[in-house]
Amino acid sequence: MSRTTKFAATFCAMVFPAILSAQAAPGGMAMKMPVGKAATVTGTVIDVSCKFGQGLSGKDHKMCSEVCADKGLPLAVLGDNGKLYIPASDKMPGDSQNGRLKAFAEQRVTISGKVFSAGGAEAIQIESIAAAK
Repeated sequence: MSRTTKFAATFCAMVFPAILSAQAAPGGMAMKMPVGKAATVTGTVIDVSCKFGQGLSGKDHKMCSEVCADKGLPLAVLGDNGKLYIPASDKMPGDSQNGRLKAFAEQRVTISGKVFSAGGAEAIQIESIAAAK
């Protein structure tokens, strides 16, 4: 066996299993694309870090939420139904949704988009956002 053939065989023996395992979820189950449902949600745009870590929210917290958003801390929508909707990008690689939500920090909004449920969480790919009426 030539050196090149040995290298190719070793490379294939190492790389192909890694590729195949990367395509499988834990437990050996194949991964599949999540299926979302179109939805409209009304709730309040919150600064996740301050709301849950410090208990801060409301009109008096708007400027702090905006500063945190600029620093990359996530904004999300706390729905009137009690669920937290984490904004998700529909692009690969993903992009931050803070820029879309920042103007509405600590305000009620109505968002429409595709909602995905996984691991006890709700994510939404925002198609439209407006101040709630």
